[in-house]
Amino acid sequence: MFGLTFDKLLIIALLAVFLVGPDRLPGYAAQLARLTRTVRDFANGAKERMREEMGPEFDEVDWRKLDPRQYDPRRIIREALLEDAPAGSGSGVAASAAAASASAAGASTVAASVRPRRSVEPAEDRRLREQGRPRPAPFDVEAT
Repeated sequence: MFGLTFDKLLIIALLAVFLVGPDRLPGYAAQLARLTRTVRDFANGAKERMREEMGPEFDEVDWRKLDPRQYDPRRIIREALLEDAPAGSGSGVAASAAAASASAAGASTVAASVRPRRSVEPAEDRRLREQGRPRPAPFDVEAT
């Protein structure tokens, strides 16, 4: 949890004892316990509210799939390329090999077609340049 090991937690506890002092430490520990309970109750309440609003679909959702830590752009592109593979292209092994080669070919085609980005010139600047007029000095209406 948050990369905290037992050693780090022990050091934090010792620092808390020295900084807060033994007189006020029980009060702060009780406040921390109340805060933890409040946050836990808030999370459980939100979960119950979602369950009430979504109904039976709440249990059908694969929440691990929606976890942002599971985001892998390479996997998403690979799955998107495999979805477009033609159906019925032979046996299962041949189809998976064909899909893998298609995804590799598609990835190399995508990589080959990527061009370096050019700076985007605003339309008004392009119009002024074409007319041979200089660009006006910047003006900030909020500065006055």
